[in-house]
Amino acid sequence: MRRWTYDDIPDQGGRTAIVTGAYGGIGLQTARALVGRGARVVLAGRDPAKGDAAAARIREQYPAAEVSVARLDLADLDSVAAFVDAYQAEHDRLDLLINNAGVMYPPLRRTRQGFESQFGTNHLGHFALTGQLLPLLLATEQARVVNVASNAYRTGKIDFDDLNWQRRRYSRFAAYAQSKLAVLLFTLELHRRLTDAGAPLRVTAAHPGWTYSGSAPGRGGVVAAFNVVGRFVAMTVADGALPTLRAATDPDAESGSYWGPAHRMENAGPPVPASRNERALDAVTAHRLWTESERLTGVAIPLGPA
Repeated sequence: MRRWTYDDIPDQGGRTAIVTGAYGGIGLQTARALVGRGARVVLAGRDPAKGDAAAARIREQYPAAEVSVARLDLADLDSVAAFVDAYQAEHDRLDLLINNAGVMYPPLRRTRQGFESQFGTNHLGHFALTGQLLPLLLATEQARVVNVASNAYRTGKIDFDDLNWQRRRYSRFAAYAQSKLAVLLFTLELHRRLTDAGAPLRVTAAHPGWTYSGSAPGRGGVVAAFNVVGRFVAMTVADGALPTLRAATDPDAESGSYWGPAHRMENAGPPVPASRNERALDAVTAHRLWTESERLTGVAIPLGPA
């Protein structure tokens, strides 16, 4: 099978994309590649000053780039709503929403609304963002949503009795795995609902394998080892962004598909269809998580059978 590379990204002229967490790492590389193919890209993140610096880096390579910066804090649902209002006031289309931003392995923290930070940011923030942008996505021909997951989902479990770690002893690793499993279950349920509604909007997912894009927070133990080894063994950001870009732009990437690296237990190599375990394909859990996510975020997504 021929290796999929940056040269395979189709022309993106006339298309508008939002990339969350686009101020560095895989998000910035994703945005840069889309701009290079002619897309208008909104860099969405918490710190506009860092966003301006990221946009300047893109313009160094592409002086005519149509790139803008917008504040979006996925750990604050009020910020999500404000971002959506501002975007819709300035744009009449959205071709591509890449839900890339995330937090990884922090100590126990809570979002503004009181959710555990990894579940609240990685899943609930993107759930609310996608739900509020869905009418615009549905109104844009050949639009697509891409959710960025992680191989860590394989050890995850959705604990409906304690989604936000209010009773359990906190484990940053288990919390991260739960949040990334939630990302894949959201993809599964959104695809099902779009299909049942006969909507042409595609939703795909991708994971970057083992990509080193900077040190994970924390000192000592597993995190320290991850940071040290990652510098020398993991893929570069340029390679790690390719599964996301394929999920976002490949005409043959079907709705509901999942993409990741081809080799070393899906930790390295070119982007190919990735595997999912039974938990990530559990339709009952996906439906329940959707209902619970609507309740927690207050964002009702009226998408069901036509």
